[in-house]
Amino acid sequence: MTYCVGMIVDKGLVLMSDTRTNSGVDNISVFRKMFHWQVPGERMIAVMTAGNLATTQAVISQLEERTKSPDERETTLLNGPTMFSVVSEIGKLLRTTIEQRQKANGDRGKGRFTASIIVAGQIAGMEPRLFMIYPEGNFIEASWDTPFFQIGETKYGRPIIIRGYDRDMSFEDAVKLVMVSFDSTLKANLSVGLPLDLLVIGKDEFGPTHQHRVTASDPYFETISSNWGDALKTAFHSLPDYSFDTEK
Repeated sequence: MTYCVGMIVDKGLVLMSDTRTNSGVDNISVFRKMFHWQVPGERMIAVMTAGNLATTQAVISQLEERTKSPDERETTLLNGPTMFSVVSEIGKLLRTTIEQRQKANGDRGKGRFTASIIVAGQIAGMEPRLFMIYPEGNFIEASWDTPFFQIGETKYGRPIIIRGYDRDMSFEDAVKLVMVSFDSTLKANLSVGLPLDLLVIGKDEFGPTHQHRVTASDPYFETISSNWGDALKTAFHSLPDYSFDTEK
């Protein structure tokens, strides 16, 4: 399993993903799930993947090859005229990859090779945009009504983001919010694990504003995890006590 979050704020985009893959409690590996490409001064595009590892690695490998091959320049991440066209191309590639693997494995392949992708980025002259691509290749775009997407193990960290999100928050607060969301998920599900990859993309910067890998010994994440637990206990005990007294 995995957990990835993409969030859009007034200042730009904040992305975070875990790196754990497992096929049982005794077979755990670390694989990067966040990737990005840029043309300085012109575009910055990042993707995060969740689902079958062979499928997502095949998609990423093909995207990498298309950025290098002269014959594919009309369909590369680096030449699409809009984010919509870039996401459409990635969606088609994801759908085709899944179909090929399912077909090659017959009945045994049904439902085993699915994956989903978050795509975030900006092209010069346009606004930063955030999309989520489904296994079928179709996708939806974030808006101020739905300003963040999650893929993978989403349920534990979602309430944190819903309660804490504000579109005009600083990048620092947005990162703090996402880290709390990840800490809650890590505490509740062993299939999500450190290290975590963080990427901040500032509006009109067309490159990483901030990049960081959060390891198990990261002092800030350790502080967030410890202090959040204490803050929850304090908030809980500050709530009015429930009474068994039924008299009005």
